[in-house]
Amino acid sequence: MADTTLDAMVIGAGVAGLYELHQLREQGLRVRAYDTASGVGGTWYWNRYPGAKFDSEAYIYQYLFDEDLYNGWSWSQRFPGQAEIEQWLNYVADALDLRRDISFNTTIERAEFDEDTNRWTVTTDSGETIDTQYLITCCGMLSAPMSDMFPGQQDFAGQIFHTARWPRDGVDLAGKRVGVIGNGATGIQVIQTIADEVGHLDVFIRTPQYALPMKNPSYGPDEVAWYKSRLPEFQQNLPNTFTGFEYDFTDAWDDLTPEQRLARLEDDYENGSLKLWLASFAELFSDEEVSEEISEFVRQKMRARLQDPELEELLIPTDYGFGTHRVPLETNFLEVFHRDNVDAVPVKNNPITRIAPEGIVLADGTVYELDVIVMATGFDAGTGALTRIDIRGRGGRSLAEDWGRDIRTTMGLMVHGYPNMLTTAVPLAPSAALCNMTTCLQQQTEWIADAIAYMRAHDKTVIEPTEEGEEAWVAHHDELADANLISKTNSWYTGSNVPGKPRRVLSYVGGVGAYRAATLEAAAAGYKGFALS
Repeated sequence: MADTTLDAMVIGAGVAGLYELHQLREQGLRVRAYDTASGVGGTWYWNRYPGAKFDSEAYIYQYLFDEDLYNGWSWSQRFPGQAEIEQWLNYVADALDLRRDISFNTTIERAEFDEDTNRWTVTTDSGETIDTQYLITCCGMLSAPMSDMFPGQQDFAGQIFHTARWPRDGVDLAGKRVGVIGNGATGIQVIQTIADEVGHLDVFIRTPQYALPMKNPSYGPDEVAWYKSRLPEFQQNLPNTFTGFEYDFTDAWDDLTPEQRLARLEDDYENGSLKLWLASFAELFSDEEVSEEISEFVRQKMRARLQDPELEELLIPTDYGFGTHRVPLETNFLEVFHRDNVDAVPVKNNPITRIAPEGIVLADGTVYELDVIVMATGFDAGTGALTRIDIRGRGGRSLAEDWGRDIRTTMGLMVHGYPNMLTTAVPLAPSAALCNMTTCLQQQTEWIADAIAYMRAHDKTVIEPTEEGEEAWVAHHDELADANLISKTNSWYTGSNVPGKPRRVLSYVGGVGAYRAATLEAAAAGYKGFALS
């Protein structure tokens, strides 16, 4: 006998998990959410490193289904920090009275589908077993840290932290010798935040990043009233734009003169957001000449701030196009490298080989003596959160083994061979990247809730993608991805940061609005591409 019997269980209590729990509870289901953390928040519970903050505008990174819930919270800034975001998610949990149906400090270790009962048996780290009809994964896109990266990490005499497992009480860095490994979006936030606090900072850089300056004004009553008045606009607009942000691509490159293009780029750059990336010119992602012209525009902006040939060579990309990697927002990040207590250490051609008790050792034998090592080394994106659970589908098949051969899903909502397992923030959906996450997670959780309601209304107990339906979606996804310059670039967008991971563009690149239309169309056609029984 199982310890707990449910209609549906949700793994995760972040943005997706909280909303999914609310929706299914509203249907009257016996539903419970489980999370390893001691509180709600998901990404915003774990990522409490120095400088962690939004780079989606706060007022669009919100739930849109309830006007009172939206208006009951006010942001202090355009791009608030982690502490405020975590507070917001606690506000949501309290406003919707969700905590009574969440088990915290609980890690899901195994889930097995029983073909005789058509139900899942789920086991936690405490040995509790849960018998559930539906298994819904809301584990997050970037939640499986790449933390065990170098030989000798356990031997380091100082302190070593991955940014996604930063201590709740913080870390005293004052006056210390600190090394940061990684300079993606997270690394940039850490580096620019701690540079004036540490004694000396070594930044180990393998791949330079295009970065855009963040403009982050504080919000008073007038600004709050302004964005709250726009809720109806956001409800209509956000689900249908290309990336789930408020802005969208409007002009074709060839329709404008060179002067008009430059004016548009300047205007989007001055916006101080991700607008230059996500709403300037769609050809950025498909036309190599356009990509190079926009890339050079960004390089010139970066050069003007650095004015140091050695730093320019190290910090400004030249071998891939702007926007084919995740684009970070920054605040005086480049200027950090002009400080006397900061050194940029190139490791592309002289890589880190191991961690010694005294610090970081490079291939040529150079040792960087450190007190603290900060690993901003990223995640096993999209797949890692689920492959780290022992998930077994039909015939005992293993999801980790299946995805270890080929990363496949149906619309990022289900996987063939795993009946009644419904997924969010996994590959082949926009929520894998290139999306304002709350927009895409709301779409996916609502689709899942609607599918379960449909099943109950039609006396169905099992839903599973057909093999043909999944093949059609994978082929459609790949056709779009192969025409996109993202597919030509090595980054976590293609899984190339994880040794041995099958290469595939993780995010659906056809656009958030197009994805939403496709999923709703499948549902309206009686869940075309899925077998219901």
